[in-house]
Amino acid sequence: MARNGKSEVESRDLDLEHELPPAEETAEEQAARGAGEDVAALRAQLEKLQGERNELLERLARLQAEFENARKRAAREQQEYKDFALADALKNLLPIVDSFDRALQTKVQKPEDFRAGVELIRKQFHDALEKLGLRPIPAKGEPFDPRLHEAIEMVDTDAVKDHHIVDELQRGYKLKDRLLRPAMVRVARNSKK
Repeated sequence: MARNGKSEVESRDLDLEHELPPAEETAEEQAARGAGEDVAALRAQLEKLQGERNELLERLARLQAEFENARKRAAREQQEYKDFALADALKNLLPIVDSFDRALQTKVQKPEDFRAGVELIRKQFHDALEKLGLRPIPAKGEPFDPRLHEAIEMVDTDAVKDHHIVDELQRGYKLKDRLLRPAMVRVARNSKK
């Protein structure tokens, strides 16, 4: 008899197929399925790593841009500081220039008056340099110090102690605690010891 338009044989065949246990996978089929799963896992891991790499590259680019901006800002601030310091130094020197201009415009009756005016301007100039932190290095009569003095000549004399400065040829200066220019001096070499 036919059920729902199918023969008994067909229906029995179908039932048998459903009742049979599934066929066991061969080793090749298991390996292929395992390889497919491995490839999928590797692709997922690759995508994850590529995402992390892209994120790190973006972060690196941002950090490089921030560093470059900070470097430019520091250079700009340093230049502004130098300009400010230079302007401050020049403000201290402008009264001296004014004094020189007045001295040159004045008709001097006596050379002594002119000399006295130049000496006042010189003192004004040294005072301005002291305000900026410039100090002369003591030399004449002092013991020779190679860190502060540059010996130009050794002079045989008994008038000054051995290895003491006889004469200063060019004054040396310190800017705060830093040597700006050593004093050029002549040093005594005393034959008596």
